[in-house]
Amino acid sequence: MANIHDNPAALKALQDDIYREKILRARAMTPEQRLVEAFELSNHQFGMMLAGAMHRLETHDEDEGWREVARWMRRLDQVREHGFYVTEKPALA
Repeated sequence: MANIHDNPAALKALQDDIYREKILRARAMTPEQRLVEAFELSNHQFGMMLAGAMHRLETHDEDEGWREVARWMRRLDQVREHGFYVTEKPALA
């Protein structure tokens, strides 16, 4: 059996199919279902951040892990507040 990674066109087609499936599934959802999905994704992401923080600190203490996640979030806020990260392209003067 051929490895899909050896065939860029087949890999691209698979990625397109997955993307199309996600779009069709989202379009079929009610606004309430999409909101639930958003919260579940957020909860999952925070869990991943906690696991990463605990791994980085080499601890099993969730409180210590959450403090590290909070520190990371404060750093992101600082970067955004200083304009290092923006969601829109700045207007030319």
